[in-house]
Amino acid sequence: MIGELLPAAVARAEAFEDCSEDELFPQERKLLGNSVERRRREFTTVRACARRALADLGLPPTPVLPGVRNAPRWPDGIVGSMTHCDGYRAAALARAAEMVTVGIDAEPDLPLRPGVVESIALPSELSWVRAAVPGAVHRDRLLFSAKECVYKAWYPMMRSELDFEDAEIAFATQTVDPAGSSGTFTAQVLRPARHASGRWMDAFCGRWTASRGLIVTTIALPAAER
Repeated sequence: MIGELLPAAVARAEAFEDCSEDELFPQERKLLGNSVERRRREFTTVRACARRALADLGLPPTPVLPGVRNAPRWPDGIVGSMTHCDGYRAAALARAAEMVTVGIDAEPDLPLRPGVVESIALPSELSWVRAAVPGAVHRDRLLFSAKECVYKAWYPMMRSELDFEDAEIAFATQTVDPAGSSGTFTAQVLRPARHASGRWMDAFCGRWTASRGLIVTTIALPAAER
């Protein structure tokens, strides 16, 4: 699913079935403690995906440990993101010389709990959600995923937090075929800031797809983009 959404410079790996905990490093296994089985499976498999992406970049396997705000700590010179939900795990990594940041998020294509969309959506977004046609992708969940994707792209790059109301999402093109639907979105950051490089960060462009009962959203910001 994720392969069609990201540029060639981004190494990605995904899994629809879980792997054995034998693939964990001791430092990672220690983090699991007495976690429930579901947590153990998603933790293990998403790290296996990350190591497959690292291998595609020509890098050796390494523990993937959480940093500040649980953002993954990648090897020097690497940026990336991981995601997991029921039935899906994925990781996407790139060299910082080619990508400033990468963010990905996956969600089940199911409606949010009552009241959640009203708590995360700006007025323009809520109008778009409520204009959904029956049988299409669940727009409330797609919006939620896009906002999560923005946060995952923003925080590791800027080291500051965004709330749901700090980014306004607008969905643009959309295609529908027998396999599912896909499209693009823009995210206007309403609390823009300057990156350490001097680059002004106020917006992202993203892509999404919905198929197999899942929604996946991605953002990849090239280093050379001006």
